[in-house]
Amino acid sequence: MLEVLVALVIVGTALGASLRAVGSLTQNSSGLRAAMMANWSAENRLTQIRLGKEWPAIGSRAFECAQGDLPLHCEEKVSGTPNPYFRRVEVSVFADANSERRIVNLSQVVPNAR
Repeated sequence: MLEVLVALVIVGTALGASLRAVGSLTQNSSGLRAAMMANWSAENRLTQIRLGKEWPAIGSRAFECAQGDLPLHCEEKVSGTPNPYFRRVEVSVFADANSERRIVNLSQVVPNAR
């Protein structure tokens, strides 16, 4: 009888640990999904600049850049480079407009295609 009780305690402890691990994996999965979609938003803007052969003005601007059902907020900063024929474009993606937590930050150097 004592052996059965000890076995039940061991099984209960193992099940509790496995439930905690599954909960952690689920939470981590939603974070990975948000990071992937934020990366897509930043890549979309950088690709739009590259394919549209845009010469973005130096400065910064903010805009909404939702992906799927995830509302995201993007900030684009354009700065000069030592070579006047190139500009550096940096796109940062946040969870929302008031968020201080940046999900992703991508940058690229854009040539003046004109």
